[in-house]
Amino acid sequence: MHIANQLSSQLNQLRQQHRYRTLTQRQSSEVQFGSNDYLGLSSHPRVKAAYAEGIHQYGTSSGASPLVSGYQAPHAYLREQLAQWLEREDALLFSSGFAANQCAMHVLAPMYQRVVLDKLSHASLIDGVRHFDHWKRFHHNDVAHAKQLLLPKEANLLATESVFSMDGDRAPLTELAQLQADLWIDDAHGIGVCGDDGRSVAGQLTAAQVPLLTITFGKGLGVMGAAIVGSSLIIDYLTNHAREFIYSTAMPAAQALAVSTAIDVVANTEGTTLRQRLNDNIGYFRECCRLHGLPIGDSHHAIQTLIVGEDAKAMAWGQALKTHGIQCGVIRPPTVPRGSSRLRMTIAATHSRAQIDHLVAALVASRDSLDRAEITS
Repeated sequence: MHIANQLSSQLNQLRQQHRYRTLTQRQSSEVQFGSNDYLGLSSHPRVKAAYAEGIHQYGTSSGASPLVSGYQAPHAYLREQLAQWLEREDALLFSSGFAANQCAMHVLAPMYQRVVLDKLSHASLIDGVRHFDHWKRFHHNDVAHAKQLLLPKEANLLATESVFSMDGDRAPLTELAQLQADLWIDDAHGIGVCGDDGRSVAGQLTAAQVPLLTITFGKGLGVMGAAIVGSSLIIDYLTNHAREFIYSTAMPAAQALAVSTAIDVVANTEGTTLRQRLNDNIGYFRECCRLHGLPIGDSHHAIQTLIVGEDAKAMAWGQALKTHGIQCGVIRPPTVPRGSSRLRMTIAATHSRAQIDHLVAALVASRDSLDRAEITS
């Protein structure tokens, strides 16, 4: 293969920089603090039963793209359910949040004279617009800078996240909604866990204020897939132009049934109980970190970060946690800025106080061990 030497050289460079990535099999013996399944719905009896019943009734695959023969009754119901729950006109289903963001941005960006994204917007939004020349990035959560980048008296699109995936901080949605731009919110980490009835952005702002929402199903809803939610006109246009939608096999009907069931759980009293349990666990974890002098970030979302700095030290800390039976994310550049490698821990409603105590004790022990190693080196 002609490019073998070039590939090997670049991979070796990543290894030397402590940025080489490998697939690591998840171990059932480890306590999981790296999952985005914030409410534990992936293991909820009703959600699993709906998935199983869907497989029994519809099989394991939709068998075709949505516009051929892959669109079935559970897909239609989920679209209607999302529109009603989030008080929008329609929704379009995708295989993943990345596919939804990337292709919708690629299709819609040419309709605007200026596209403006938060500096820390998800890679999928950036990949959807990066090949155009009329987009800008504003300083993270800086409303004044965003306003400065918009073109007066022109069509502007402004995209950001509701909750940012690497820090757990939240966008100033109300202020952004007042700018002269169509606002698109990627609500991946907010839906299900934020706001009344888990409605997150839709519970705060109207369709007129936020014409476009990205809703993912693999985090707070505990399943997989995503939807773009908005006006009937936008959804109709995407149906006819979004290539990832047109040319991909539709999600299995069983999966759509499981997502619908997860929404039922989230939107009712059990969802309220789960969100309260999650918030209690987050508060408990943060207080334990404070008492032990752990420099945890400011987030009050399930996403909790501990900034380490150096790539090698972050990797060493993550490996040390594994010796204590703890799994969490070790995040390095280019996902985060250089010099801000971190441990990314996610707290769930299903974690027990004993498990959180174990995590904090492991963090303290790992910190102390690494500090001693630095002193003696």
